[in-house]
Amino acid sequence: MAVDEGTVILAIETSCDETAAAVVVGGTEVRSNVVSSQVDLHDRYGGVVPEIAGRAHEARIASVVAEALVAAGVDDGGVDAVAATVGPGLMGSLLVGVSSAKALSLVWDVPFVGVNHLEAHFYAAFLEEPELQPPLVMLLVSGGHTMLVSFEDHGRYRLLGSTQDDAAGEAFDKVARYLGLGYPGGPAIDAAAARGDSEAVAFPRAMVREGLDFSFSGLKTAVINHVRANPEVSTEDVAASFQAAVVDVLVTKTVRAARRVGAGGICLAGGVAANTQLRADLLDAGERENMAVHLPGRVMCTDNAAMVGSAAWWRLRSEGPDPLDTGADPSLRLDFVE
Repeated sequence: MAVDEGTVILAIETSCDETAAAVVVGGTEVRSNVVSSQVDLHDRYGGVVPEIAGRAHEARIASVVAEALVAAGVDDGGVDAVAATVGPGLMGSLLVGVSSAKALSLVWDVPFVGVNHLEAHFYAAFLEEPELQPPLVMLLVSGGHTMLVSFEDHGRYRLLGSTQDDAAGEAFDKVARYLGLGYPGGPAIDAAAARGDSEAVAFPRAMVREGLDFSFSGLKTAVINHVRANPEVSTEDVAASFQAAVVDVLVTKTVRAARRVGAGGICLAGGVAANTQLRADLLDAGERENMAVHLPGRVMCTDNAAMVGSAAWWRLRSEGPDPLDTGADPSLRLDFVE
């Protein structure tokens, strides 16, 4: 099929605990973007429960897809391709989205496109700034991943650095849980930090002077040890000091990566990209270094189907559709060039 600016893609995202569907036209025009959150279901457990997530996706997927189509003003015959996240993520959750997308592909006799969830996060930036031109450095920070990627061209990525243990979002969740701030940890830490002193506790900046890899496990342990040794310490001060340590490392290494590869700009992606201090400090660093910094709107930071639809459009144009026997892969990796 010819893929152009008028190609309409229905995209589905169910990799974790958000049931989402969107209609994207031409890779950049978002006609609808519906997200049904499961935060209320998982809050009491302090994290995502895979079985609960999968069952919730099953219950919500049909209505979310229908709402996306209605909001976009698109009927059954107006969709040119159907896309879904095929990994990485929770197996049960992925299967709901992949199975639904394949069923619609068969019923409507249109192509199916399987999308890597990590790649989809890169395309959040292009939805809001379609004129972006590679090379770019992508800082992807989420609950499951922290990595620096050189976006050399569409479909061509080079891994520059990644976490050696906890992802940044995972560290936020664990520290928030320990401090009794609730779930999800990222917004909880962000809110508490706004009321605290970021210089109250000198938490370590692991590997800040070494290469482009990250490590946050030791920082999490440092927080626990400090609170145990100083039980009277302000929770807000601990949250602010912890957040400052994470952000300092992320910003320092991102600027270092951009300099190293001669990137034309820096893009932030993933759930932690919504963090207030990270956004502000990265913008300040970009201004100091005379580097363009592109921040997606907060709606595009969290898991959503619009970014899946954008990535699918580029994939469909360059590689064509995927076979219907394409399966979900909870451990799916991105293909990086050497």
